[in-house]
Formats: sequence, C-alpha cells, structure tokens
Amino acid sequence: MDSRDYLIKLRTDSGMTRTQFCEYFEIPYRTVQDWELGNRKMPDYLLRLIAYKLKAEKLLKNKEDTDGESNRE
Repeated sequence: MDSRDYLIKLRTDSGMTRTQFCEYFEIPYRTVQDWELGNRKMPDYLLRLIAYKLKAEKLLKNKEDTDGESNRE
C-alpha cells in the first residue's frame, strides 16, 4: 500500500470527511487533496505522525487494518 492509499485509509477509518480531517490536523484542504489524488507526495514522517495521533486518541474504527503501516512501500 503506498502512502496515498494509506492516508485515504487512515482518514476513512477515522470516520472523518476530508474537511474534518484538514481541520483536525490543521493542514490546508488543498494539500490533503493533492496528497490523496497523487499530485504531491506526502512526507513519510508526517504520515507516521498522523497514524500515531489517530491511534493514540483512539479515533480509528478499523484498528487491525491500519496497524499494517510497516507493509507500506
């Protein structure tokens, strides 16, 4: 799973819309949109931080599927 797919999975598993996700993490909407559409590559460290925060705050609904972050390429 590439970083784009993993970001989409994290967002959808958290139950947030793109707008809610952007507001929660204080990231511009257009930036997240570009990451999800594959127009720009999200920094790997930021993806790990987002995953960590969502897990730590227990915001993920489908926890076992998102634990496979080490399977990303």
